[in-house]
Amino acid sequence: MQALLERIREDEQAFVLRYVQPGLVGLIDGTLSTLAPIFAAAMLSGSHAALFVGLATALGAGISMGLSEALSDTGSRTGRGPAALRGTVTGLMTTLGGAFHSLPFLIGDRHTALVVAGVVVAVELSVIAVIRKRYLRVSLRTSVIQVALGGVLITTVGLVLGTA
Repeated sequence: MQALLERIREDEQAFVLRYVQPGLVGLIDGTLSTLAPIFAAAMLSGSHAALFVGLATALGAGISMGLSEALSDTGSRTGRGPAALRGTVTGLMTTLGGAFHSLPFLIGDRHTALVVAGVVVAVELSVIAVIRKRYLRVSLRTSVIQVALGGVLITTVGLVLGTA
């Protein structure tokens, strides 16, 4: 029984190192790094521009983060798993993180799109906080505060620059 429990712990640690951590890095980066350009574009040029800026930023960030993760560590010395796998997970999650809050800008009315995008961002940040609690054992309160603070700061940058 002890051997089985040890194997389960090792499997969970490998899962965290190979999938959760690279995916979480991507999700956080994709969600946060795309906020300022999307919201600035919405303020400057409206929903149509924000949609395409958001999608371009999400795809570009996904490629960049995927390459960064894959090229930063072969995984052979750290046990983090194959570089291509981690890069793919990071890249896909980065793209998803940026793309979801771009989609509300399919709504033509900028004000409505901004409100819906804000709700989507809140859901994304909540998901990040829950994943951090579950796999990284960060308290939910601390995690929510951390990710919300980052989201508010970056969104504010986008809105301020978009109205300058």
